[in-house]
Amino acid sequence: MQTGLLIILAAGLCAVISGLFGMAGGLVFMGIIASLMSVSAAMVVHGVVQSVSNGSRSTILREYIRWDILGWQLLGALPAIALMIWAAFTPDKAQLFLALGLIPLLLWLPRKLLAGDAEKPAHAVLCGAMVMGLNLSAGVAGPALDFFYVKTTLTRKAIVATKAVTMFASHLVKIAYFGIPLLKLSGVNDLPPIWVLIIAMPVVVLGTKLGTLLLERFSDIGFRKYTRILVTIIGAIYVWRGLVLLDFI
Repeated sequence: MQTGLLIILAAGLCAVISGLFGMAGGLVFMGIIASLMSVSAAMVVHGVVQSVSNGSRSTILREYIRWDILGWQLLGALPAIALMIWAAFTPDKAQLFLALGLIPLLLWLPRKLLAGDAEKPAHAVLCGAMVMGLNLSAGVAGPALDFFYVKTTLTRKAIVATKAVTMFASHLVKIAYFGIPLLKLSGVNDLPPIWVLIIAMPVVVLGTKLGTLLLERFSDIGFRKYTRILVTIIGAIYVWRGLVLLDFI
């Protein structure tokens, strides 16, 4: 009961963060649930909750979605899905936390070194491949996705809306990728009771709505600045956690 309530509370809080920044909420939520259950179970729960969060956010901001960008991203995502199915890779907890902690470094890559711009078709294809690959290996791909959007000329609403659709589709794939093998382990998997997910869904929708309303208070410049700072702090905490699990600290 306590674990279930913690998952619900974390889901609502992280939905507010995601609604406000378009990312980071998923990063926080994955860290919390990965500490409570197996990696595969955490991937499924994260996928379910985040698909609801992103789905509701994309619905609220549907008029700002850039469907042309999403089409190019799909072309990059398909081969990434095929590669992950062939490799059948599942990280352990140490690998997961290290990956979660290192992903935010993408936000600090110098523009001249590797400029990502999702409005360019070739970059959008690469974005789709990276996001899908990371989401199926690390469980989170928001910072990588943001790397391709922070440098565009899109407004904050267009960024959040288009990224929400991208992550919604990516999370559905993640649910199937980790969930199907997990369900075959009858009596072994540690998925939470179904009531936890049922209650978490409306909580996530409400949190997303609140975060989207708070989004109105940010300027485009401030939005990008605070996103980088927040995700970097979270990443540093996860790197420390991963090193502890590896007995390096």
